[in-house]
Amino acid sequence: MVNPLSVLYRDDYLLIVHKPAGLLVHRSPIDKHETEFALQYARALNDGQHVYPVHRLDRPTSGILVFARDSDTARTLGMAMMAGEVAKTYLAMVRGWPPEHGEIDYPLREEPEDRRLKGVEQPVRDAVSHYRTLATTEIPVEIEKYPTSRYAVVELCPKTGRKHQLRRHMKHINHPIIGDANHGRGRHNRYFAERFGQGRLMLAATGMAFRHPASGEPLTISVPPEESFLEVLSIFPGFDVQVHFEK
Repeated sequence: MVNPLSVLYRDDYLLIVHKPAGLLVHRSPIDKHETEFALQYARALNDGQHVYPVHRLDRPTSGILVFARDSDTARTLGMAMMAGEVAKTYLAMVRGWPPEHGEIDYPLREEPEDRRLKGVEQPVRDAVSHYRTLATTEIPVEIEKYPTSRYAVVELCPKTGRKHQLRRHMKHINHPIIGDANHGRGRHNRYFAERFGQGRLMLAATGMAFRHPASGEPLTISVPPEESFLEVLSIFPGFDVQVHFEK
């Protein structure tokens, strides 16, 4: 069996991998019948030994996923994430042209994973995200009521860690992420799924920076999006994502 995870960094304390879109991190009550998980593939990369996921990455989101190789490291890094000491960067493709940069300060109601709790009112938590527009394009295709359709590539940096935060925040400012079945625009999602022969969420975790939980030294991990993401970005003439990552 081919392991879908690729190793980005490994030492005695950490195993950092790239997760492809479509792979669950671990078992979830939402997908009870799923049999493949990033957690089991990470164990295989760890000589069969247990690993500890220290943060979430939604099933349709690709990119950087961090595992600790022992419980103490998991606890230390988990506390750093809760304290806002871990910087995360994402790349996304959205509908429309957002401003050059901005902050989204919009509290979000918690979304329980257990469907039995959907009728129970959940608490509202503070949520803040920053964005920066990297590229824009306009294609001569009528998808909604206009003869052309506009899209942008944005860099997203969540300052808090709420469930589906970036997807919900981009919907809030009317620039939903392409391929988002729950918070996006169906007509645009269908157009790109048909045009490229595959429908995927255009959101990728591309950067993470924090102090190493054992040494305290700064550690920065960066990786371009996977090929299925880059293929859709071909609608942005002149935008080279590799150049963006080399800056």
